Amino acid sequence: MRSLIARRGPAGDDGFTLVELIIVILIIGVITVPLGNIVLGYLRNTDETTARMLESHDAQIASAYWAQDVASIGVRSPTSPNPLTQSVETDVAYGASLYPCGTAGTAPIATLAWDDTSGPGATTTVRVAYVVQSSSGQGELHRLRCNGSTVVVSDVTVAHELDPTRPPAVACSTACTAAPGVPKTVTLNLSLKDPGNRGAAYAVTLTGQRRQS
Repeated sequence: MRSLIARRGPAGDDGFTLVELIIVILIIGVITVPLGNIVLGYLRNTDETTARMLESHDAQIASAYWAQDVASIGVRSPTSPNPLTQSVETDVAYGASLYPCGTAGTAPIATLAWDDTSGPGATTTVRVAYVVQSSSGQGELHRLRCNGSTVVVSDVTVAHELDPTRPPAVACSTACTAAPGVPKTVTLNLSLKDPGNRGAAYAVTLTGQRRQS
């Protein structure tokens, strides 16, 4: 009896057979492939979600500025009875603009103007130009503000990563540029892309409604 026990040796020394090893590898493969697909799908969805959040953030910023500016438009003639005059320009060259803002060569897609009587003294004509500028090879939409002159007092980037295949476009409820040029609503169509160029471009239409009568 003692000799039989001594010959057996420690339990578990036999290890796996080749068949058992192959079965384990097959099982691991069956589990790993769908699990890997799930992980890749999650990462892909996370990237797309991040891209949409970045694009949505730009859309919200641009929408806030655009709605505020369109609500304010309205330049009145200094001649009694002080009727409204043209207050919106689209794609007008700097030298031909009624309300140039910025330096020579600035080419805004839209310029909005209104009278500001909040300060002391004479009325100031505020000019806001929406301009596409290039930064590191990528188009950005900038909002330039000038108070009564061509000097820019603020320059805000309201949208990054514009889709180069679909440039911004402006439309008015009535003629944008024909006198009196004070439409009730003005829309700005943008096509945005995220910095990582993930997913399709995000198309958004910003609508502003004039507040002044």
